[in-house]
Amino acid sequence: MKKILPVIVLCIAGSALAAFAADGKATWDDSCAKCHGADGKGDTKMGHKLHIPDLSDAAVQAGFTDEQAVSAVKNGVTDKEGKLRMKAIDGLSDDDIKAVVQYVRALKK
Repeated sequence: MKKILPVIVLCIAGSALAAFAADGKATWDDSCAKCHGADGKGDTKMGHKLHIPDLSDAAVQAGFTDEQAVSAVKNGVTDKEGKLRMKAIDGLSDDDIKAVVQYVRALKK
């Protein structure tokens, strides 16, 4: 019995993490993929127009923190001149935003 309990706890934790990642993917698919692409490479019409960086590139990912990614989703992104480059995604909870940021991190190759 003592050996079974830790296994059960790990299984439950693993399931929770998998659900968290699945929610991040769903948010990505619904709100981000149209510009960033399903794979995060930015290989879409809007991605080319806006010169969206390849989020699957490890060097690109090293260029921003999770906190910066959360801010981008919550507040949007503007360029140096103040021109809007990415709209904020409305209607997401903090957990939804964290899940999508973790999903983005999982795109790194």
